[in-house]
Amino acid sequence: MLGLSIREVSAALREGKLSAQELCRKCLERIRETRHLNAYISVTEELAMKQAQEADSRILRGEARGPLDGIPFSVKDNFCTANVETTCASRMLRGYYPPFNATVVQKLLDQGAVLVGKTNLDEFAMGAGSTDGAFGPVRNPWSYAAPYRDFRGTSDPDSDWVIAGGSSGGSAASVASLSSFLALGSDTGGSTRNPGSLCGVVALKPSYGLLSRHGLIPLVNSMDVPGIMTRKVHDAATVLGILQGRDVKDSTTIEAPGSSVGLPEDFDIRGICVGIPKEYHAPGLSAETLAQWTRLADAFERAGARVQEVSLPHTQHSIVCYHVLCCCEVASNMARFDGLQYGHRGDVDGSTEALYASTRHQGFNHVVRRRVLSGNYFLLKRNYERYFVRAQRLRRLISEDFRRVFGSGVHVLLTPTTLSDAAPYSDFIREDNRTRSAQEDVFTQPVNMAGLPAVTVPTALSSRGLPIGLQLIGQNLQDHKLLAVAHWMERQLDFPDIRFHTDVLDRKDAVRS
Repeated sequence: MLGLSIREVSAALREGKLSAQELCRKCLERIRETRHLNAYISVTEELAMKQAQEADSRILRGEARGPLDGIPFSVKDNFCTANVETTCASRMLRGYYPPFNATVVQKLLDQGAVLVGKTNLDEFAMGAGSTDGAFGPVRNPWSYAAPYRDFRGTSDPDSDWVIAGGSSGGSAASVASLSSFLALGSDTGGSTRNPGSLCGVVALKPSYGLLSRHGLIPLVNSMDVPGIMTRKVHDAATVLGILQGRDVKDSTTIEAPGSSVGLPEDFDIRGICVGIPKEYHAPGLSAETLAQWTRLADAFERAGARVQEVSLPHTQHSIVCYHVLCCCEVASNMARFDGLQYGHRGDVDGSTEALYASTRHQGFNHVVRRRVLSGNYFLLKRNYERYFVRAQRLRRLISEDFRRVFGSGVHVLLTPTTLSDAAPYSDFIREDNRTRSAQEDVFTQPVNMAGLPAVTVPTALSSRGLPIGLQLIGQNLQDHKLLAVAHWMERQLDFPDIRFHTDVLDRKDAVRS
């Protein structure tokens, strides 16, 4: 039952073929079986079973709240959850129990969805591998699947496992390992799409403002977007329809352009123009990813879509621009963690300044501290025009590139999501966080600076037996059309379901540090 889509399991719940409590117990059991993935920071077992029992009562009375009633879901641990610890995978927030739910979490609960746990991430969502959090790295479920194990030629489950991607690696791993049917992530520069691609799940970054950020602990306010992870495109569309819309608690939200959540099974791809950005043939792009990119472009063309090369000339500068703007907003947002009102407090109290310094040095890891220091440097009076203002101007040019291309008649852009399949952990950590993020987010972060919707769809397994995903980028607020194209693309593919070996599932050891 855990391998079903949301639509399928929802129908089974209503038809009485299984109960929400049975489904919840299976997901909780799956979490225990896959504990070695380190996908979860906390598991809300008691709360989940209570919610599942309430869902069964409603369904039995014929009062199901919607397609998510009784469906288990997980939440990245940078979304506030009432009376459930929210840490951002940082020592700074250990022991913080918010008194409220993030709006997107509350909307899922209002639909009767069942919260099974909070998922692991890079500290404060600053990273591209889910390797830099206070609770240890997340392991990609495909590290233990038959294809990669056969390629690796070893039965040792701890031998050269691969990263899950970041920063929402725990959310992606939870969906890929079948312990939740949907997961919330956050996407500032690719933090939902990157792990979605590496873990072989569908990952949607909606248009900026379509989903409320209230209760999402901020990284970069002007780019942060709640992300949606599911195993099927249709399920992502269902969740988007529930979460979208204006929120009085978030002034950046807008009215949803439409309420439709269903995707057509007979979508006419012949009316679609697909753009292929020539600048996305980036250095380091693997031959296998390029081959899948070419294969899907050919599939669109054979089906009658118009496929044409387009240019986004400022893409080559986007990662540097993103780094400057990200650090500047990080420096501002992290200032609230001073040890006075909540979170970790340092043990030096000789002066207020000394307390601030000890609190932030002890509470933040080196990645967060480095971005804070970089942002403060960029914002110095003598550097403000040189770095921050120039980066804002360049961001405008990047956005204009997309606007010009879409204004020429292109409906969606087809690009890689990452340069290659997932890297072995031992290789990934050889580079510093800044370099790794620049490599992993090269195709994803321009979308955030332009506020556009994008979705990654798993396409195939590499020769190593690891997922390769491709990204579709849509026009602003055309999320539904984007998902319709993605749904068509998904149906042309034969991406395999993940299969675990029993001996791996039976491992009970955890890797949390």
